[in-house]
Amino acid sequence: MNPIEATDGPGALKTPETTDGTGYTRMECPGCGEIGTRTLFHGSDRLFHTTDKSFLLVECKNCRLIRLEPRPSLEESAHYYPAEYWFTAEEDTASKIEEQYRRFVLRDHVNFVMRAVENSGENGLVVDVGCGGGLLLRMLRERGLAVLGLEKSHAAASAAWKRNHVAVVRGDLSEGPIERGTCAVVTMFHVLEHLHEPVSYLRSARDLLVPGGRLVIQVPNASSWQFLMFGEHWNGVDVPRHLVNYRQRDLEHLLNYCGFEVVRRKHFSLRDNPAGFASSIAPALDPMARRVRKLSETPAMKLVKDVLYFGIVLAALPFTLFEAACGAGSTIMLEARKKA
Repeated sequence: MNPIEATDGPGALKTPETTDGTGYTRMECPGCGEIGTRTLFHGSDRLFHTTDKSFLLVECKNCRLIRLEPRPSLEESAHYYPAEYWFTAEEDTASKIEEQYRRFVLRDHVNFVMRAVENSGENGLVVDVGCGGGLLLRMLRERGLAVLGLEKSHAAASAAWKRNHVAVVRGDLSEGPIERGTCAVVTMFHVLEHLHEPVSYLRSARDLLVPGGRLVIQVPNASSWQFLMFGEHWNGVDVPRHLVNYRQRDLEHLLNYCGFEVVRRKHFSLRDNPAGFASSIAPALDPMARRVRKLSETPAMKLVKDVLYFGIVLAALPFTLFEAACGAGSTIMLEARKKA
């Protein structure tokens, strides 16, 4: 039986609860429906400190899919996303410097998407799901593409329009006003691991694409060397926001099941891999986490922390390049073609 087909239908990739004789509530695996697990470790919110609650990271004994347990409800999950999550609302000197840095490290994302557009052979719309502040879309538009953002956060959508002047629709793929069969490329950078129902989301993305259209997707790589090194301290698990931690094989199997064929893979991201290494070692130095948590810092203290953090980022660069060259980078970026 196909592991995902075991839960296909109205309840696809949801996690029904089963109570064993001890009274412990166990969740069925979202990949294969099995109950048996082995616990990898306990974890809490190391980065943003949104909760003191402890969670388990467990691996399915059957298909080995790694997931968070207990899985937060949609209502509970909302409390784990702080304001200005992955975007900056203010425009000041520091934010402008940050934008130039982000432009530099986003170039490999932009180039990956540009090639996907070329491979699609279409001039249709490029939709970025979970676009945040919209800088990626702005950079794509500067290269002549028609772009649109999709974002649930009102504050992020507003920032994307005010700062980067890109159109953003609030909502998700299943409810958005985008006409089916009109998009050349749909992108999801660090979205899938947050989703309660990834199958329906991916199928909605497929419906939006033109024949031969492309899906570009990026997630943390649970088969990376960094995960083996850092375990529960690896930034890629991001407890409690990441509900599923995908290995490359898990992701490719899921995409195939949802009507996609993977045609290209990339294991290195200049934006994410070295910075993820640094945040795994020193989460207290992470600039975004410090900003989001609104920590009180003198200008001198802020400068020292920023210098230390980016020093670790630079020191991690050779290692992260090497692990990616060996196919074990801390992120996976895939281009997948819509099947006929």
